Amino acid sequence: MRRNNEPRRMKLYIAGPDVFRPDALQWAESVRALCRREGHQALIPLDGRQTTAVGIYRNNLRLIGDADAVLANLNPFRGAEPDSGTCVEIGYALALGKPVIGYADTLIPLRDRLPAVSPDAAGHCRDATGWAVEDFGLALNLMLSVPVRLEQGGIADALRAVMRLQQDHHAADRIC
Repeated sequence: MRRNNEPRRMKLYIAGPDVFRPDALQWAESVRALCRREGHQALIPLDGRQTTAVGIYRNNLRLIGDADAVLANLNPFRGAEPDSGTCVEIGYALALGKPVIGYADTLIPLRDRLPAVSPDAAGHCRDATGWAVEDFGLALNLMLSVPVRLEQGGIADALRAVMRLQQDHHAADRIC
């Protein structure tokens, strides 16, 4: 039985390109174990028996719907930005009103991580191909950086952020 001051067990959807790793099944088991140690349940896109694109898509949306929060690996994947599927999962979770905690190895502003970013005549940052680069000093595009709680590090760091989020909610409940 949970005491009033103990954080409640949460279902955490684990988003990110990790499902494409060569060791994806072992990775998933290690994440499940880590979440269990912290008192939570991991919901991983590999959960389920779907093998078609539509089936996997629907299963992932169902898992996000069942989750209390989403932890998202936002490290660059096959380029300078996070995995596009992860971004869709984040958008869906946000639309459902679920908290999202994103994690990445570095939270250095995007403009400082892209090669050949330089100001144009008007002082706007441009990449090597001439495309504008957001210059808000954010680690990712503003559509991720503003609504997502970003943590530097890995999934263990994101889980610590879950604990802080629960403590913040618990403190707010005591105040009200």
